[in-house]
Amino acid sequence: MESRVLIEDSPLMSWLYDIFSFTALADALGTVEIAAAALIALHPVWPRLSAVGSALAVVLFLGTVSFLFTTPGVVGMFANGFPVLWAKPGQFLLKDLVLLGVSLWTLGEALQRIHRGRAGVPGPE
Repeated sequence: MESRVLIEDSPLMSWLYDIFSFTALADALGTVEIAAAALIALHPVWPRLSAVGSALAVVLFLGTVSFLFTTPGVVGMFANGFPVLWAKPGQFLLKDLVLLGVSLWTLGEALQRIHRGRAGVPGPE
């Protein structure tokens, strides 16, 4: 699925193409995603930076999950009266809902570790 179609149809993000070219925006989003992943991976050493990375990932995945509601053709057919997601783009975007949950989980873990460190409570090894 080409990201251009997703972003162009999004009222939350389409304005970014007024500022950036397609390539510049794709490069920037990719760089931010990699930076968020690297920060999350620092959890054992620097939980504060991990919390920043997790929060950044939450924002990124909220943006991509919003495409489920703004992209035409996500719901393409109905089975027994229930909407069904098309393989593209609906099911492609569905993975971001899982990744949003994982990002919230890692944010919670990092914040708990930070809180335990402030309270002087040893955490699990």
